[in-house]
Amino acid sequence: MNEEKELNSKLIHSSKLNDILFIVSSIIFNIAVSGVYLASKFNEPVLLQYFGAIVVLLFIPFTISLIGYIRVKAKKKIVISHIIILSYLFLEACLDYILKIPFREILVIHIPYIFVFYAAAFSMIGVTFDINRKMGFIVLTTYLILLASLIYMYLG
Repeated sequence: MNEEKELNSKLIHSSKLNDILFIVSSIIFNIAVSGVYLASKFNEPVLLQYFGAIVVLLFIPFTISLIGYIRVKAKKKIVISHIIILSYLFLEACLDYILKIPFREILVIHIPYIFVFYAAAFSMIGVTFDINRKMGFIVLTTYLILLASLIYMYLG
């Protein structure tokens, strides 16, 4: 009985750490992508590389979070959302850093990329709301900042 309580306590603690890691990573993602958009707007290649690297390196905490959620047998929605997020980060790393192709100029590649990006962004928002409603609004707010940065990037 005591061992079962201890195991339950460890699983709850592990789940909370996964939640924190996921939420912080989602916030950093939205802010870093906003930074990418603004660096593009102001033609700052050093900042563009810096923020882009942050986005791609988020592959590490999201992978750790996924492994943790699998260990505690989280809902399928959380695991699938992680897979979508990691798919986007993998795609981003491949296209921008490994293949280094101008895929944003190739419509047949750019359109699916955009779909995967928004699927990942909405996955972050959805999972965060499942974890904690208040934090869901914070992640949503950082996502809205990302959208505002995107709109600003294309203005005049």
